[in-house]
Amino acid sequence: MDFLLQNWLLILVAVVSGGMLLWPMIGGGGPGAVSVGEAVQLINREKAVLIDVCEPAEYAAGHAAGARSVPLGTLESSKALPSNKALPVVVVCQSGARASRAAGALRKLGYANARVLSGGMRAWREANMPVEKSA
Repeated sequence: MDFLLQNWLLILVAVVSGGMLLWPMIGGGGPGAVSVGEAVQLINREKAVLIDVCEPAEYAAGHAAGARSVPLGTLESSKALPSNKALPVVVVCQSGARASRAAGALRKLGYANARVLSGGMRAWREANMPVEKSA
């Protein structure tokens, strides 16, 4: 117990640095996540489809140029999903949390190449990628 009290600062630093090491896996979309640059390459080279799973109001406020609006709750019944399930699908939301769930659901629907945009729309905007607004 004395050790903990005398070295609380070192223990705190160890815990914080461990959390910082784990953060990209937790907040970055997890395995299969792609960066903005990788997403653009998939779109340009492999005809990947960009799917925005935000709610309609969020989508209208600003979405990646060319993204299809498929709110997370309507994913399984949406007609906006590509009919060719072999195409890469890049899923985006505001932060990446909903997109991770959506990518899992898409994989269950047969879209084996569903990926999450790491960092979501925040990362898209920070990379100065085109953003559209709906009227």
